[in-house]
Amino acid sequence: MQYLTALGGTAALLLPALVSAASDVNATCSPDVIPTPELFGGQILSLTATSLINYGGNISLCNITVQYTHPGQDDKINVYVFLPLVENWNERFLGSGGGGYRMRSADSVLVENVAKGYAVAATDAGHDWTVDSSESWALLSPGNVNAPLLNNFAAVALEDATILGKAITTSFYAQEPKYSYWSGCSTGGRQGLMLAQRFPTLYDGILATAPAINWAKFLVAEYWPQFVMDQLGVYPTPCEFNATITAAIEACDGLDGVEDGIIADPTNCDFDPLSTVGRQFTCGDASGTVSEEAATILQKAWEGARTKDGNFSWYGLSPDASISGLVNTTCSGTDCTGTPFYISQEWIEFFIKRGDPNFDIANISHAEYDAIFHRSVNQYKSIMSTDDPDLSGFKESGGKMITWHGLADQLIFPEGTTDYYEKVLELDPAAPDFYRYFKAPGVGHCRGGVGPIPTKAFDSLVAWVEEGVAPETLPASTTVNGNATRELSLCPYPLVAAYKGGDILKASSYECSASFK
Repeated sequence: MQYLTALGGTAALLLPALVSAASDVNATCSPDVIPTPELFGGQILSLTATSLINYGGNISLCNITVQYTHPGQDDKINVYVFLPLVENWNERFLGSGGGGYRMRSADSVLVENVAKGYAVAATDAGHDWTVDSSESWALLSPGNVNAPLLNNFAAVALEDATILGKAITTSFYAQEPKYSYWSGCSTGGRQGLMLAQRFPTLYDGILATAPAINWAKFLVAEYWPQFVMDQLGVYPTPCEFNATITAAIEACDGLDGVEDGIIADPTNCDFDPLSTVGRQFTCGDASGTVSEEAATILQKAWEGARTKDGNFSWYGLSPDASISGLVNTTCSGTDCTGTPFYISQEWIEFFIKRGDPNFDIANISHAEYDAIFHRSVNQYKSIMSTDDPDLSGFKESGGKMITWHGLADQLIFPEGTTDYYEKVLELDPAAPDFYRYFKAPGVGHCRGGVGPIPTKAFDSLVAWVEEGVAPETLPASTTVNGNATRELSLCPYPLVAAYKGGDILKASSYECSASFK
């Protein structure tokens, strides 16, 4: 953070502008000017105000931090409100989401939106937002889950932060925001859906990307590939896994009529990974052939978690998803060990098994895995899962929501999002009038992958809320072959971007259709 400092030499030429900016911020960025807000069920402990001049080089803002507690729960929660100068405010409020066990994003993300004119608010929900682990707060003591902080993380802190953030914004600018928006991916996407379902009047528009919707189910399902490896006692190299993934992409790439290294239709990819057993692979100086165990692990990872009796528990990964998230191993030469995704592992160890020192996640039976899955759903679905398809309150309040999900997501199973949206449509066939879902082929978790990534989803949301222009497509793009740009207009589910001929890198070569053929 850069505060106003003494300048010399040519830099002194900037002094009048900096002094003016500092004066503008300091005039209103003070606890003496901003009254302490009220929060039903909460007790405000402190309000601090800090003027930031030329933050990141050219952004001046007021940073208000409100600390409060819920009496009787022994928690201390911080709400951070970043406010642009009065003349730079676009009269909009933005709630910003987090990821993993973090409730908020880094300051740089918040300030990026301040630069666009938004008053931005975020919360830490009572635990250290800079550490993406639940170990420090999940348990009050061995055997006792920290229920107050879990409830804060699940929902309570989201409502609180919005109420406090809007109150601070209104005090600072002497007027209420004209529009309120939420934006988040992963945990931030789950937060967006929680707001739409449980607090439907707080936001006019919500962008809920790659949402962690079915938390109680998919977090245990995320451990499934590691469980399969544990059961087999085999942990293949990433190179061996990638040989089978490459074969799957080659087999299913053309399902949409375009050879572009992307599986655009993974649900119809019938590739059998066991067909690659014996296939040669080479990585650097190492080489070998695909084993039956490696192919079986991928088969089960793509199929998804199943009970001991073979019944469906949850969805699996798409065949073109990176193994780096859930099917990961760490190797020294050819000696490999499993590398569980820590979010899933911590959920099981801390929230399901409650820190039991005798629990060894790498040595559970299939019956124990099933019991863990059941217990997670039984105890935490109503708290965490945001899978309620009834969005009538959000609809009646006039809200608009957009969700997009990368089909090559390596962490959160995209078919879980599709399952949720289909339940929304089943309950309300007119849901696309206020809520639209877009699949992004080849895109990883929130970003990355080889597919075109939506670049203007939030702009589309604003246009829908403020101008009534519903998004018929979401513009998406990515760089291919080092320099060429691949463009695609993603279509609202259940439509797909079908190739109609021409340059496959141009969005104009595709049209929204009920099927790829």
